[in-house]
Order: sequence, then structure tokens, then C-alpha cells
Amino acid sequence: MKVMVTGGAGFVGSHTVVELIAAGHYVQVVENFCNSERWIVERIERITGVPLALDELDIRDRDALRASMERFRPDAVIHFAALKSVSESTQLPASYYDVNVGGTATLLDVMQEFDCNRIVFSSSATVYGQPEACPVAESAAVGPATPYGRTKLVGEWLIRDCVAAPGASLGAAILRYFNPVGAHPSGLIGELPRGVPNNLAPYITQTAAGQRDYIRVFGDDYATPDGTGVRDYVHVVDLAKAHVAALDALASSDQRELTLNLGTGRGYSVLELIETFSSVVGRPIPYERQGRRAGDIGECWADPSRANAVLGWRAEKTLLEICEDAWRWQQASALPHD
Repeated sequence: MKVMVTGGAGFVGSHTVVELIAAGHYVQVVENFCNSERWIVERIERITGVPLALDELDIRDRDALRASMERFRPDAVIHFAALKSVSESTQLPASYYDVNVGGTATLLDVMQEFDCNRIVFSSSATVYGQPEACPVAESAAVGPATPYGRTKLVGEWLIRDCVAAPGASLGAAILRYFNPVGAHPSGLIGELPRGVPNNLAPYITQTAAGQRDYIRVFGDDYATPDGTGVRDYVHVVDLAKAHVAALDALASSDQRELTLNLGTGRGYSVLELIETFSSVVGRPIPYERQGRRAGDIGECWADPSRANAVLGWRAEKTLLEICEDAWRWQQASALPHD
């Protein structure tokens, strides 16, 4: 299958491109590098041994996107391209709606023009907001608490409306990630935050590497075993494989729309994650407990049983493997890029 991957040099996108190529698909990356680096493309080529087709463009640029789609004529799109910082979205909500919703609308419009009828959409567990109970199933109430989460939910609505439009032939898989972590086991690609990381795992690895003095642990009085927040940490390679499985499911079944949680079904606390990283690094990683941040929730982990049943997919990598791969990537990414 010919697959266009928007945001294909990003964290989850780059790993998904690797898995798509391994599965025998032909891939074209569409990327504007606002949250990624150009050398990631070469790293993907080193891992796969395959030259990678790349169009550098912004998906809001309708003419550029049309030209790219006309050249490649994809059978399907996996759509990652988006702004992704929860905290930044509270400061720049209009920009987040412009890119995340406006870009998705342009993409869907151009896909229809070129009769490209399958899309896998990168959504987020943030659409659930504060869950009423854990584990969280797809039937749980949605109520995102941030502009980022709301843009993901609006993107879901937009895609479902396109699937349901009279005469439409679009099929869609909407994948709600919990907490992507880890890196490719080669150490060649992984999470690459710019500036201060928004996510916990790279903050831990940067502290372990001596780039930061200590980890700030926000909240120590949640109703959890050690008082710190509990999250569902899923390895990025497992996530990438789920995208390939979702693409296959759209191609081989009569279901026009799938909404699936991607997680392990197990929650780990902040301190458990720090302790596991410490065991990998071989020394304690310093941290300091601080008060809760506004908007943070105590615990959230997935019920992934629907993805298990529909896709035949389940997260396989352990928390230890997550930490080992993330630390290998941290050590490699500190070296000069070739």
C-alpha cells in the first residue's frame, strides 16, 4: 500500500514509518520540521535501508499538499502533523486550532479530491479529561481540559462527519494514545524535545545525563500508592505497530470507523518510573516533590481490550525495556549528529 505519513519525522511518526516499511508498505513523509529535525529522515533510512520519499510542506498549504498527493497518489494517510504541547496550547490556543483542526480539515478535503479513502488519525487520551474511573474505555465520557485536548476531539468529530457524509467512502481509525515513551532499540531515533521537555520521560533522562539538576515531581498527595500521579506508559514501537495494524484493519474489514485506546492497561506512578530509570542508569536520579500543577489528574490508564480484539494488537514491551531504550537514545542523542 502507498501510505502518506504527515509529521513522519516526529516522535511517533518516525517510528511508524520504520514499521510501515518493515511491513512492506511504500511511504511518503510530509513534514515541515516545526517539531522535528531533518537528520531524523536519514536515521530512518539507516534503520530501514530504504531511501525515504519526503515532501517538505505545511499541511495547511493546500496547493503544496495537492501537488504532493498528485505525485504520490497514496492509498491511505496516517496523520500525525500537529502542535502537541499541552501547556503551550493554553498560551496559544488559536495557533493550536489553526494547525490541528485547520490542517486536518485541509488534509481531508484534499484526500477526497484525490480519492484517498483511508485515514489513521493520531488522537490522544487527553480527550477524556479527568476520567471518572480507571481503566478508561472508549465509551468513557469525553471532556478535555486543555486547548490541545479539545483540538484532538474536534479533529475526531471532523473525521467522523467526513466518514458519515452522504456518498462518502472514507474509512478512519482514530487512535487515542495514552503516554508514548521509549525509543527505537537502535538508539537512532527517539523523543527529541526542544527546550524544557513537556513530558516526564525525557526530563528524567536529561536529569540522569546531568543536563538538569533534578526532576520536579508535581503532586505527592494523590490517592495513589505513593501519592504521585499514575499514568499508562506505552512504548513508542508498540504504538507504531498499532498504526500498521489499524491500516490493515481498514483495508480488510467492512468497518468504516474505529476508535481505539492504545495503552498497556497498567498504570505506573511517577516514582516507579524514576526508580526503574535509576536501575537502568545504575545510580539514583535526584528528584524533588512539589505541589500539584493546575489541571493535573491523579491517575489515568487505558482499557486496551478493544484494540486487542479488533486489531489483534497489544503492547508487548515492559517498563524496563521502555527505560533501557529511552536511556540508550538519550546517550546517543547527546553525540554530534551525522
